[in-house]
Amino acid sequence: MQTTDDHQPGVPALDLPPEPALALDLDLVRAQYHPDSTYLNTAGSGVLPARAADAVRIAVDTMAAGRPLDALFADVEAARASFARIAGAPVAQVAAGASVAVYGGLVAASLPPGAEVLTAENDFSSTVNPFHVRGDLRVRIVPLDALAGSVGPDTALVAVSAVQSADGRVADLAALREATRAHGARLYVDASQAAGWLPLQAADADYVCAVGYKWLSCPRGTAFFVGPEDPDALRPVFGGYVSGEIPMDSCYGPVTRPARSGRRFDEAPSLLAYTAARQSLALIEELGPDAVRAHDLALADRFRAGLAALGHQPVPSPGSPIVSVPRLGHRQAELRTDGIEVAARAGNLRAAFHLYNTPEDVDRLLTALSH
Repeated sequence: MQTTDDHQPGVPALDLPPEPALALDLDLVRAQYHPDSTYLNTAGSGVLPARAADAVRIAVDTMAAGRPLDALFADVEAARASFARIAGAPVAQVAAGASVAVYGGLVAASLPPGAEVLTAENDFSSTVNPFHVRGDLRVRIVPLDALAGSVGPDTALVAVSAVQSADGRVADLAALREATRAHGARLYVDASQAAGWLPLQAADADYVCAVGYKWLSCPRGTAFFVGPEDPDALRPVFGGYVSGEIPMDSCYGPVTRPARSGRRFDEAPSLLAYTAARQSLALIEELGPDAVRAHDLALADRFRAGLAALGHQPVPSPGSPIVSVPRLGHRQAELRTDGIEVAARAGNLRAAFHLYNTPEDVDRLLTALSH
């Protein structure tokens, strides 16, 4: 990382944090990631590594040649196992699908009419909307920092993103788990903005879901759900043939032998997406989520320090690689023209720093914002 004596023109010298104690394998990162811009929008969509892109090309050739697809179905199982290790979950509890909203709908369908669901204000729509469209649930919306204190004896479920998409704030999951246990409520966590950089222990929630296409570097069309230890505790309302104990024996008529694992909540897999996901998740494991986290947070802190020097105050989001700056969202199009990819969310400029970003990327954005 650059020092205070080596900074970009136009950016004040910064009081920077030290190098992260856990060093990321930057040679491996450079070999696998090749964005053609200063890409700072992982909170929107991550960059696909080269090994994943190569695997998809081979899979496409397999499909085009009419060869058996056994290896592609094996990719789904390898990806499931890899996500389980990253999320700190038993692989037997992990379902493979394509959408957070689908799994949110699965959880919503398990609630009785009139049940109270507690959600955070302005949380991501896919996290909370399945509970609204039920129509017969009492959905109560409170500020994120008031969520744990709002859990009461009438609360059946708390549904929350581990990290807020709009501004990067990190939910206090420990406090939420304590509150839900105290009142006999369940906790549903959307880890889409967390899995891949934030340490997770799926046992700290009743249900965990995450898309793969953000911090896990997978393509769109991949999502994972960690369900209950007892699969009978949740009804597989969308169960298709893949939910059978032996899927190819469950192709016709009712599925009489549902899988005795998280596979009973599988969606029919998008094979090309999961072929890439196998490679992407293996790479995250190889790099080490702890090292990724240290790298990401050091870059985000560098950006926060630079913003302060420029007179800007971001939304407070300590311990997050997502930094949201009020009143600067209008500059997103201009920055894209300059080859810097960020997002505009709710009028704010949102920058998200991940393993393929560098201190030079941070300084380039700060230089652009200084003009």
